[in-house]
Amino acid sequence: MRKISLIIPTFNEAHNIEGVIDSASWVDEIIVVDSFSEDETANLAKAKGAKVLERKYTGPSDQKNWAIPQAAHEWVLILDADERVTPELKKEIQAWLKADKIPFDAFWINRQNYFMGQKVKYSGWQGDAVVRFFKRDVCRYDNKQVHEEIQTSGIKLSRLKEKMDHYTYKDLSHFLDKMRRYAKWSAEDHFEKTPKVRWGHLIGKPFFRIIKHFFLQKGFLDGKVGFIISIIMAWGVFLRYVYIRERQKS
Repeated sequence: MRKISLIIPTFNEAHNIEGVIDSASWVDEIIVVDSFSEDETANLAKAKGAKVLERKYTGPSDQKNWAIPQAAHEWVLILDADERVTPELKKEIQAWLKADKIPFDAFWINRQNYFMGQKVKYSGWQGDAVVRFFKRDVCRYDNKQVHEEIQTSGIKLSRLKEKMDHYTYKDLSHFLDKMRRYAKWSAEDHFEKTPKVRWGHLIGKPFFRIIKHFFLQKGFLDGKVGFIISIIMAWGVFLRYVYIRERQKS
């Protein structure tokens, strides 16, 4: 069977790090790229047998692109600390590693998201998928600050059938803090494409985001949690353009 390296980027993930490592303890190498955590993340990871590399954080893509060449094995699996490999996903990945030939360079993995103690089946999160299982020497991330992804142009892609679990937000405060941080990063991505912030950016786009998540993407089927997600996602879009306007004025 081919060997595989696991990469986990972290910062203050003491509450998550043991769980993610345990879910993928079957891999041949575990690399934790830590951004100088102020909690016990690094020590807990070392106790689980991980190699801990410390590096200043400059952005999600840069951090992962730096980490990928550090892997000792041709095939790489990247997990965030709040993600878990299910037993079914483990079997599917191992089946590919045992195959005589892998005719692909990378694989999409769908994510099953959880929020406020509930499995979120709709609300725009039902199509959540990421490229996380790939060849080390072929794949690299794009330069986005938000929702960074493996550049798929020119590579052979497939999709795994099984999902990973994603415990994306510890609680409501964590969700709000993360959306505020994402809004700042998203403002950087959209700054050059937004010559002037207009009323349509501040009212129209957030309003459409509510319609999109709650109605078009069936958030109403997730009940109150679906409504909360829709409102907060819209708030994130509103904040993006507030940050862009602030930067333009300064």
